[in-house]
Amino acid sequence: MEPQKFSIAVDSDHKATEFRLLSLSSPHMRAFHLAWLSLFTCFFSTFSIPPLLPIIRQDLNLSPSDVGTAGIAAFAGSIVSRLAMGPACDLFGPRLASTILSLATAPVLLSALFISTPLQFIFLRFLVGFSLANFVANQFWMSSMFSSCTVGLANGVAAGWANVGSGLTQLVMPIIYSILNTNFNLTESVSWRTALVVPAIFQVVMALMVLAYGQDLPDGTYINIKKPKNSSKDSAIGVFFNGITNYRGWVLGLTYGYCFGVELTMDNIIAEYFYDRFGVNMETAGVIAASFGFANWVSRPTGGVVSDKLGKRFGVKGRLWGLWVVQTVAGLMCLWLGQINGSDIRDDRERRDGGCSGHTIATVFRFNQNIHTNWDFSYGCYDDNFKSFTHNHLLPSMGWHVMWPFFPPPILPIASLINY
Repeated sequence: MEPQKFSIAVDSDHKATEFRLLSLSSPHMRAFHLAWLSLFTCFFSTFSIPPLLPIIRQDLNLSPSDVGTAGIAAFAGSIVSRLAMGPACDLFGPRLASTILSLATAPVLLSALFISTPLQFIFLRFLVGFSLANFVANQFWMSSMFSSCTVGLANGVAAGWANVGSGLTQLVMPIIYSILNTNFNLTESVSWRTALVVPAIFQVVMALMVLAYGQDLPDGTYINIKKPKNSSKDSAIGVFFNGITNYRGWVLGLTYGYCFGVELTMDNIIAEYFYDRFGVNMETAGVIAASFGFANWVSRPTGGVVSDKLGKRFGVKGRLWGLWVVQTVAGLMCLWLGQINGSDIRDDRERRDGGCSGHTIATVFRFNQNIHTNWDFSYGCYDDNFKSFTHNHLLPSMGWHVMWPFFPPPILPIASLINY
């Protein structure tokens, strides 16, 4: 071993035992920044469509059922890709798996220039949803680079900062649309389609940076590190079945479904919800929806830090009790948000020219904050076992698909669905 090989403290496996957020040292912190930025572009791309729905649904004559089905399709696409991404990371490493997925899904957004029917729109969202599987590569990469004493924080910040992309896109996409429509005198139909070129380019650029500057493991590229040949778990099937037979993954997968699943559901409906329910314009609805995603800057990292501290002091039981507390609070926030009605903001809207009340925004912010803190408690409960990555990360990350039934809007008003 070479003690001075790295510019950051490492353990016997050369995994970092400290987390220097502002550092770009290779390979640990460089991998961290590449991982969160890459996933950031995927969240930005996947949720670049919902804030434009008020325009898109008119242009393509989408019914409420079409909009709901498109939301389900985005989740369905993620199921397919996540099932493949887990074994792909185990076999080829997160750097190559992440790059290929990003480069394959970015051109899908460009196809928006040619769609004209609800069915084509649904299929577009299905394919764009594939990019969310980069979340699996993100968490795999952090687990490969950081020791158990810091991996909770690394996972929390990497995933949390990446998920801010789902908030920033809610803010930026309506602005891009307005610039194209107003300053360049493009039609509404051409403007929203052209706006989607921006997230596609963003995603491609980051994918190429991951390929050029990333490193899978502290000691080198994943495919060049020889693994033991006497283990049946080295095959894709062996890795997958080793993971799905662990009941802990299934239990926390269900738990994860009711925290991160709620958040992704809200990312798909919140801008449209405020546009329809409170009568704000598209740009204002985007600002409100963005506050939901921006909470990730602090909520997920905080969850990682607190989870690590509880784990050090009380073990797994401490992490689980923390998980229970924050998920209970998140449920109460969800009920509170569903109870707010249009009358709560009318005075504010008259006073602030279409803005939503600070009470409403604060509720959305706190609701999201507890959800994401919850998420990190959930992931902190896992053992740092490289070979059981499927049950450590893949199965729980699949759990959020239990929120599917909340998408089709014709069943109940969206406010009621938020409560349920």
